Amino acid sequence: MAATAELFEEPFVADEYIERLAWRTPGGGSRGGAETFDPKRLLEQFVNHIEELKMMDERIQRKVEKLEHQCQKEAKEFARKVQELQKSNQVAFQHFQELDEHISYVATKVCHLGDQLEGVNTPRQRAVEAQKLMTYFNEFLDGNLQSDVFNNSEKIKEAADIIQKLHLIAQELPFDRFAEVKSKIASKYHDLEHQLIQEFTSAQRRGEISRMREVAAVLLHFKGYSHCVDVYINQCQEGAYMRNDIFEDSALLCQRVNKEVGDIFSNPEIILAKLIQNIFEIKIQNFVKEHLEECRKSDAEQYLKNLYDLYTRTTNLSTKLMEFNLGTDKQTFLSKLIKSIFLSYLENYIDVEIGYLKSRSSVILQRYYDSKNHQKRPIGSGGIQDLKERIRQRTNLPLGPSIETHGETFLAQEVVVNLLQETKHAFERCHKLSDPSDLPKNAFRIFSILVDYLCIEHIDYALEIGLAAIPSPDSRNANLYFLDVVHQANTIFHLFDKQFNDHLMPLISSSPKLTECLQKKKDIIEQMEVKLDTGIDRTLNCMVGQMKQILAAEQKKTDFKPEDENNVLIQYTSACAKVCLYIRKHVEKIRNSMDGKNVDTVLLELGVRFHRLIYEHLQQFSYSSMGGMLAICDVAEYRKCAKEFKIPLVLQLFDTLHSLCNLLVVAPDNLKQVCSGEQLASLDKNILHSFVQLRADYRSSRLARHFN
Repeated sequence: MAATAELFEEPFVADEYIERLAWRTPGGGSRGGAETFDPKRLLEQFVNHIEELKMMDERIQRKVEKLEHQCQKEAKEFARKVQELQKSNQVAFQHFQELDEHISYVATKVCHLGDQLEGVNTPRQRAVEAQKLMTYFNEFLDGNLQSDVFNNSEKIKEAADIIQKLHLIAQELPFDRFAEVKSKIASKYHDLEHQLIQEFTSAQRRGEISRMREVAAVLLHFKGYSHCVDVYINQCQEGAYMRNDIFEDSALLCQRVNKEVGDIFSNPEIILAKLIQNIFEIKIQNFVKEHLEECRKSDAEQYLKNLYDLYTRTTNLSTKLMEFNLGTDKQTFLSKLIKSIFLSYLENYIDVEIGYLKSRSSVILQRYYDSKNHQKRPIGSGGIQDLKERIRQRTNLPLGPSIETHGETFLAQEVVVNLLQETKHAFERCHKLSDPSDLPKNAFRIFSILVDYLCIEHIDYALEIGLAAIPSPDSRNANLYFLDVVHQANTIFHLFDKQFNDHLMPLISSSPKLTECLQKKKDIIEQMEVKLDTGIDRTLNCMVGQMKQILAAEQKKTDFKPEDENNVLIQYTSACAKVCLYIRKHVEKIRNSMDGKNVDTVLLELGVRFHRLIYEHLQQFSYSSMGGMLAICDVAEYRKCAKEFKIPLVLQLFDTLHSLCNLLVVAPDNLKQVCSGEQLASLDKNILHSFVQLRADYRSSRLARHFN
């Protein structure tokens, strides 16, 4: 393998290079097996190749030395050229400095000459201008305007500039000597001013923005400039109110004017602000007055609706106009415009709102009671009535005759929804129309009316009627509709609470009125809860009384001590069946009338009273062996009813009662063992004894000995 420079190009690996050299040498590698390996030949090849590498190294070294010599020669040549260029650059820089000094000298001379010329030319121009003004003044003095500038309509801009200066000069002249010429100049001044305004008006109608800009710039120095602005504002509004929505039309008009006013006037923000002021003080104010004054005294509802709608639309328009440039404090500017329109209406707004809300709430309630052909009963307060209420709450005694309502609760969701809807609208209007400082106070007044009419005049009245209509416990076939009152009152409370949180709280949340409202709400709810609790308690007593009447009428003594014990069907008695039917019906009604923990609380109380009733009822009879079996069947059925209460304590009471009934049938010898059983061991011995005494064989079997 001949040695060449290409063999040593990167990446170069010496081991691979040696291996490749050995492999190419005949007898030097593994080709042909171990028999063909010739180490001498391989050594010879390595020696020859090393010689070739030495020769190649010498050739490369000579070439490197030659290139280094050439590189040093070129570097010296390059350094020489750089030195020559630096010398040339220094010469050029010196020439540039000399030229710059010469230019500065010439420029100074030119500026000086210009100042001298200006010093001569300015007085000359002033003199020429003064001469022209004197010439024009002489024409006014002679009464003969011959100059072309005053007679050529195309030079009206130049004439306006001249007459404006003459008008200023004339004001400085004494009146007694120059009265006539001052009058002529003033007349021409007003004439030209009128012509310019007419020209501006015509240009605006033609839509020539550039001409309008030129004329406005000339009129800027005239007294009639404000009249030019008024003309522009009035013509902008021509044909702008073609639809029924004046607020939308006004917004579109301002958007259109905002785009062009900057191309016409030098102070566009002032012009746009004046247009907006004109719209508010004339168009919108007249529109508001027209829609409010006609119903202000005749229709409070329509007046409040219109006031809320117009104020809302006006503030929305103000929000849209905030995006325009109206000067520094546009928020204050627009607020003052709105206040100037609505101030007289907002001052007494809350009085109108309160008066309307009271009247409307009264009408809603009266219309409902009229539909029921019901004349509201006066609910007494103080003195005898309070004493009766306290006695009734503590004793559940029926004080006075009960009222027959024929199942009418005198609570209507439609009435409640109407009252809440009216109050919701009142809160919305209050939020929008009240001054921020008066908002909590006004919202509290509205809430107080809701409490008066919804909670007191409607719910509390219905509770009073409901309480008075609850029959006494010994009444027959009593209609226990007070649970319907509870159900509807519960629904109404939820709606009332929702409106309190959704509509009142945001208005008072950061004010001292929050505490007052929460306390008022708490007081009225507690007041009603007391009456609801009283009514529920009396209703439960009435239920127990009804079941007692069923048992008294249906349960016979022979049920538990039959004459022929061999011919008795072992099942629960008819009295038990009717009581269970009654209790199941009212348990379901209680579940439908209440929610949450109230259901469990009432069912627990009813279950305890139901247990006491059955316990005391069973104590009234004497039981034969077969009668005891019937009693156990009755209690088992009662226990099924108790399961439907889903109250553990009630079920436990009936489980214990069922175990007590077993004492009526157990064999005398096993009586002591049963009494010490799991269910009865914890009971007082007197209770066990009292049940054993009900057995017909108590004396004959000498059962008293088990309790001595």
